[in-house]
Amino acid sequence: MTKLFSGLQAALNTARKSKDKDRTLLLGTVLSAVKNHELELARPLADDDVLTVLQRAVKQRRESVEQFRAGGRTDLADRELAQIAIIEEFLPPPAGEEEIRAAVRTARQSGASQVGALMAAVVPLFKGRADGKEISRIVREELQAG
Repeated sequence: MTKLFSGLQAALNTARKSKDKDRTLLLGTVLSAVKNHELELARPLADDDVLTVLQRAVKQRRESVEQFRAGGRTDLADRELAQIAIIEEFLPPPAGEEEIRAAVRTARQSGASQVGALMAAVVPLFKGRADGKEISRIVREELQAG
């Protein structure tokens, strides 16, 4: 059992004891998704695997927020944002833009000069801490800057 999975279970137990229905439901749903992912992989999960499930849950909720706002349902968008905040408690702190830029520059100095090579070098460094789209944007800006 991974440290991250254990932390999720402990948070679920705490939410149950404090009778926090929304948090209990959300954490139960997330843990269920983690267990389903374990069944899909047919092996015990590592923290990176649990992290992937958490990131997927955040991404799905962000997409829902956009759809709810487009439909004028700010109440549902706010609920999704609250769920994102809870899930993000278990994610590592996000990487700053300057930290990503520094990694891109280091990768360029190591010989990577194309978008694909730079992405291959930089993305693994920020797994769970930065969105791939954000990294791609920074890589392209750095390449254009020379």
